[in-house]
Amino acid sequence: MNIVRSIFRNPPLLTLTLVVAVWVIASLTLRGFGNYGHLRYLLELASVIGIAAAGQTLVVLMGGIDLSVGAIITVTAILLPLISPAWDPTGLVGIALALVIATCIGLFNGAGAAFLRVPPIIMTLAMATFLQGLLVIVAGGSAVTVSNPAVILLGQSRPFGIPAGILLWAVVSIFVLVLIHRMPIGARFLAIGANPLAARLSGVSLTRNTLLLYSLSGLFAGIAGVLVLGMNRQGYVGIGDPYLLTSIAAVVLGGTSILGGRGTYAGTIPGAILLVTTTALITVVNASPGWRSIMFGGLILSLLLISGRETRR
Repeated sequence: MNIVRSIFRNPPLLTLTLVVAVWVIASLTLRGFGNYGHLRYLLELASVIGIAAAGQTLVVLMGGIDLSVGAIITVTAILLPLISPAWDPTGLVGIALALVIATCIGLFNGAGAAFLRVPPIIMTLAMATFLQGLLVIVAGGSAVTVSNPAVILLGQSRPFGIPAGILLWAVVSIFVLVLIHRMPIGARFLAIGANPLAARLSGVSLTRNTLLLYSLSGLFAGIAGVLVLGMNRQGYVGIGDPYLLTSIAAVVLGGTSILGGRGTYAGTIPGAILLVTTTALITVVNASPGWRSIMFGGLILSLLLISGRETRR
């Protein structure tokens, strides 16, 4: 009984328990679901959400939100093939340039929130709208095919039988977990999210940390865009749109307080896997998009009610 109570009181552990339970039940009832290849495929799909949600987790921990994640993913996927120089046989220069652009977009979001005092939800929404319009002008509605060797390798290779995207997600996860829980800057992020005024009076720079967090969010969204481009072999307007709400949902499912100041990326990881698994099960039963939205919303609301995370601040 104590074990059950501890699970319900620990949102990340609760989400992980749900993932394991769903996988076990689905493996026993659906033919082929528990195969290694299928589970590996689910993790590969979850890696994109997980990487995009890494930056989203950091921003939410500070009490903000980034609604430009999907647009940054799209920008990266479309611009990378266009800016990759022909003289670079590795393709790494193009990736580096695309990630710099993504990081600068995040930095601009942070600057608007820090210097102009624009609410993050408004600043990032305006940025997303601006980028979507810009991409329509640049791409003209047509898809851009990638020939960058490094991008193709990232999206298609399987070192030791494991998709490169999963390995990249593992590296990102370790970095974010160390940043939050093993470095002083992580404590500052949590302090700002819990009480910005107290953090500022304690000597924590809200401006510097805001710029850093939104830059990281842009960087991780850019990395997710590179991975999406490699997996799809082409970029087009709207390719990153599905990852905006899923990145936020993964954060919420993982137990991070949407008000900031409490949470961990360790919960976002199973949150991303749970989202992809739920989508796969809905596809199996051939549910309509309406029912898919209802099930997603119901899942998030159920976890919020069970954990009771927002009842106390």
